Order: sequence, then structure tokens, then C-alpha cells
Amino acid sequence: MTAARIAPVKIGLGWTDIMRMGLVQASIGAIVMLATSLLNRVMVVEYALPASLPAGPVAWHYAVQLSRPLWGHGSDKGRKRTPWIIGGMGILALGGIVAVNATILLPHAAIPGTLLAILAFSMIGAGVGAAGTSLLAMLASGVVPERRAAAAAITWIMMVAGIVMAAATAGSLIDPFSEQRLATVSGGVALSAFLLAWAAISGIERRLVAPAHQNDDAPSASFGEALREIMADGTARRFTIFVFVSMLAYAMQDLILEPYAGLVFGMSPGESTKLAGLQHGGVMAGMIVAGIGGSAFAGRRPSDLRWWILAGCGGSALALAGLAFAATTGGDWPLRVNVGLLGFANGLFAVSAIGAMMGLAGAGQQSKEGVRMGVWGAAQAIAFGLGGLTGALGVDAARGALASDGAAFQLIFAGEAGLFVLAALLGVRVTMRSASPSMVAAPA
Repeated sequence: MTAARIAPVKIGLGWTDIMRMGLVQASIGAIVMLATSLLNRVMVVEYALPASLPAGPVAWHYAVQLSRPLWGHGSDKGRKRTPWIIGGMGILALGGIVAVNATILLPHAAIPGTLLAILAFSMIGAGVGAAGTSLLAMLASGVVPERRAAAAAITWIMMVAGIVMAAATAGSLIDPFSEQRLATVSGGVALSAFLLAWAAISGIERRLVAPAHQNDDAPSASFGEALREIMADGTARRFTIFVFVSMLAYAMQDLILEPYAGLVFGMSPGESTKLAGLQHGGVMAGMIVAGIGGSAFAGRRPSDLRWWILAGCGGSALALAGLAFAATTGGDWPLRVNVGLLGFANGLFAVSAIGAMMGLAGAGQQSKEGVRMGVWGAAQAIAFGLGGLTGALGVDAARGALASDGAAFQLIFAGEAGLFVLAALLGVRVTMRSASPSMVAAPA
């Protein structure tokens, strides 16, 4: 190495840079909302299509995200992540616009519309994979350890904010509904999100001096070699399992919480929707607390976030145990408080897990943040896709077998609580073993 490479330098993204990268996450969330929420409603309500029809493409976009390690390796190999982020956002925005056209075509020409929808959601999955993986890899390599929890909180909160703002904007502009208005509003949201992401990410990487890695001057490994090295790393392998199990538990409640409130507690659609809003509010509060607390009290290692992971997973398990207990007792159970606590614990877990992921991403003899974030992003995508499906199918099967709505939900919530307990054990174990010189290097 030259003297310039080993000279002490100040590294790390500033708070303004982290906020700007959060705007990219917000843009990703806004476009994904169009495809997974707005278009889903239009297909089922306005076009009276079967609910399984939009569910298929949504599941497919998660499957396409198995390509995340490839996108991450591409940004590792090129040593430039900004083009991958901008290119991914372009593919994502275009995919969102194509998805709108596919939705409009479906009632009139089912087969061409379906084929176009498959193409559109393939682009959406690829765009999320390319942009999201490269963005998180840039955060992992550019954020100093003591800021990682806060950076994870900021980016996740801004992603949720992007979803909320896009939903509010599209919802206010799309009425009275027409296909032309749907195309105009959706296209405007997609284009605005792309331009915002482009402006937000431009210039950040030029100012970033990444931490030095052993063998940084070695030739770039092939994708297969990089993937084999990561899977041979016991810590990375265990963390992959942790991500899958925890995100599976996290996603299982998505499609069953509102039906649970209606079937067991007799809530109206409006009341159950407010309950879901309370849960999301709890998630935001948990993210803020974990972001501030994790950065204020954590040291410089992923292992310093283990107590936040344990609190988030353990708290989620306890809250789900409460829902399981209430499933057969109902009555005066404080359901709103229970759901709010579930959301809060979910938020603690999500931010601490992403913070630990960012800390572990730079491990190894040569910088492979992109491939590592890609592997963990793929595990997360699979878990999200399977989680909602498993929860819904599990409740349906249990209701048929047990002939009791309460007992069916009790079984599923208890199983989900067990998954969170397992995730807590896995998370603490993997972060306890994570400390190594390559992962804890700090700026001079």
C-alpha cells in the first residue's frame, strides 16, 4: 500500500449525508407502495378481480430479490455504488409505471396484462434489489460504528415516511377514480421519487473515504468466490439464519392482525384499521428509541447492539403471547395497548438488527459489504414473502381443523412468539461472537 492509503484519515458519513440517503429509502418506499398497496386495491375493488391475482406478482417481486447478492457484488467489484443506486431507482420507477399499465390492461386483456404485470414486478424486484442493497452497503462502509443504530433508524423511518406521504398524496389526487387519473398520478409519484433519489445521492460517494480492509489491493473475487467466502464465515452464516427467522416472525402478523381484531374482538373495519395504525405508530416509536439509545450507549462493535436485539425480539414474543392469551379470553383484554407494545418491540428489533447488519457487513479480508448486504437482503425478502403467506394460510388451516377462530389465532400467535424467542437466542449468539479487528476499526 502507498503512504496515502495508510495515512490516518477522518472517515464516516455525516448526519446530513445519512438524511439524504434516507431520502433514497423514502423514494424506494413510495414506489413500492404504488405496486403493493394502491394497485392491489384497484385490482380487487375497482376491477373486482380475485384477491389472489395481485398477491402473485407481489410474491414474485420478493422472489426476484434473491438476486440481491449479485447486485451487491456488482457494486463491490466496481468500487462505485452510486451508479447502481441510480440505475436501480430507474428500473424501479419504470417498473412501477409498467405495473400501472398492466393493471389497466388486465380487465380488458387478461393474458397480456398478466404477462406485463410479471415483467413489471420483475423490474420492481430488481430495482429494489439493486438500489436498496447498494445503498445499505454504502451506509455499512461509510457510517462510523457509534452512528449505525441511528443511521438504521433514520433510513427505516424515512422509508416508512415515504410510504405514508406517497399514499396520502396518491389517495388525495386519484379521486374521482379513472384510469387516466391513475396513470397520471402514479407516473408522477414514480418520476418524482426517482428524481428525488437521484438528487439526494449525487455527490455523497465522492466525499466518502471508506475504512481500509486487509488485502484491499487484491484482485476482485468472482461472485462465486465472494459468496463461498461469506458462507464459510460462521458469523455471517449464523447472522443469515437470524435474519431469516426474525423477519419471518416479523412478517407473519401482517395479514392476520386485522382479521384477528374483527373475528375475535368484533371490531369494525374502521376500528381494525385504526388498530393497525396504532401498531405502525408503535413501530416508529421503537425505531426512534433504538436509534437514539443504540447510538448513545453502544460502543464500536455489532455485539454492543445485542441487548437491543434481545429487548426487541423478547418484547415482541411477550406481546404476541399476550395476543395468543387474549384469543380465547377476549373480553376486557387491553388489545390496543398490547398491539402498541408489539409495534414498539418490533421497532426496537428492526433498527438494532439493521444496525448490527451494517456492522457485520464489512467483515472479511476484503471489503464485500455489497455481497453481504445482498445475502442478508435476500434472506429478508424470502422471509417477508413467506411470512405473510404462512400466517394467513396457517390461520385458515387452523380454523378449519380446530373449528374455533380464537383457538386458531392462538396457535399461530404462539408459534410466532416462539420464532421471536429463537431469533433472540440466535441474535445474541451471533453478535456475541462478532467482534474482530476488521469489524471494529475506527477512524483515527
